[in-house]
Amino acid sequence: MTVLAAVIALVGSLFFALGAALQQFEAFGSAQPKLLELLRRPRWLLGGVSILTGGGLHILALGLGPLTIVQPMGVASLLFALPFTAALHGRKPSRKELAAAGVVAIGLIGLVLLVPESHGPTYLSPNGVLTLMGVAGAAVVLLWAGSKAASPAGRAALLAISSGVLYGATATLTRVLVDGSWNWWYLLALPVPALLGLVMLQRAYAAGHFGVSFAALQIADPVTAVVFGALLLGEPLPTGVLPIAAAALTAAGTVALARTSPLEAHREPA
Repeated sequence: MTVLAAVIALVGSLFFALGAALQQFEAFGSAQPKLLELLRRPRWLLGGVSILTGGGLHILALGLGPLTIVQPMGVASLLFALPFTAALHGRKPSRKELAAAGVVAIGLIGLVLLVPESHGPTYLSPNGVLTLMGVAGAAVVLLWAGSKAASPAGRAALLAISSGVLYGATATLTRVLVDGSWNWWYLLALPVPALLGLVMLQRAYAAGHFGVSFAALQIADPVTAVVFGALLLGEPLPTGVLPIAAAALTAAGTVALARTSPLEAHREPA
């Protein structure tokens, strides 16, 4: 069952990467891509279906195998996404881009494997939900403001990080809904960070540096969820030198991706 879980998770990563590549291709070239406008584009919608399929397969894999096997498979979506996006834009990914993505993947796998497993029911008070939304909102505003003065690669990274923060908040709230005590209005709060995260991600994609934006998203999402889990849910944090080394490796790979040529360099904006 463990091998089957790993295979299913890997296929899920393939679908997730394809969906991200399709959505980025549609968002690229728009200064401020509007969600309602993107919803009218068949290729963007197809990307959404692909992402949902990948998420469903990942959940299925978690039901068949341990977290320590399934979660690292999700990191493979970064390595899959670069060739997909390059093909859509009519070129091949460079060795530097793939090497940098590999470094990010190794670092992320290390971080995932080093996070201690949480035991017991999850509880978040209404005040905790407000704190979650407030902290995430403040972080997103600061990142969005910083992106205004950043280079294209820096703008892509900051907007993707803001999206990852919102998705991390969404994941934290989802965990409470699935595994803890909650009030009915938590369900009303859940779509807020999810939809805002989707909008910020499309703006990151529009900047043209898909590698750095997708890598930044892959880092910010789980890191935010782990931090919120520790601060608001009392879940354990990884300790020691190894998590620091894994985080440094992940950051170094992301910086390297930001310094490579954008995959979209050969395509004129629509």
